[in-house]
Amino acid sequence: MSTHVLSTHSSVSPARRLRTIACGAALLTASVAWAQSGAAGARSSIEATYQRDRAACMASDSQHERTSCLREAGAVRAEALRGASQGGESKEMLMRNALERCNRQPAEQKAICERMVRGEGSTTGSVESGGMIRELTIMEPAKPMAPPPAPGATPLAPLPAR
Repeated sequence: MSTHVLSTHSSVSPARRLRTIACGAALLTASVAWAQSGAAGARSSIEATYQRDRAACMASDSQHERTSCLREAGAVRAEALRGASQGGESKEMLMRNALERCNRQPAEQKAICERMVRGEGSTTGSVESGGMIRELTIMEPAKPMAPPPAPGATPLAPLPAR
């Protein structure tokens, strides 16, 4: 049995790493925004975004940052082109995916999840604000309570331990 440990050490400063991460986050955000916009000139928009991202990458003074940034820009471009060629995700596909996620819920919550996916209840928030909250209020009858003890009855004392 052998153990392999992959360790990388870089002389890149934390500030540069943070800029690289910020660049990747910006690229991801731009790709998500583009995917949601459904622009008519999808391919030209993808290319324009890629060229802007590439120019931003080339402005880096670190070869390591530049390489990572260019790789990320290329991946975002490829994913956007793949989405454009497939026409994005249809409402039916999104509904199927949401219902599939309901299958992973405990049995007692699966039906409620499916009802919320189909539009019952209320929805607040947005993707831009960090998330959507779906809420469904269900009225259930109260569980029957145990009858009160008879008047004058004394509660049973616990049995002594053996």
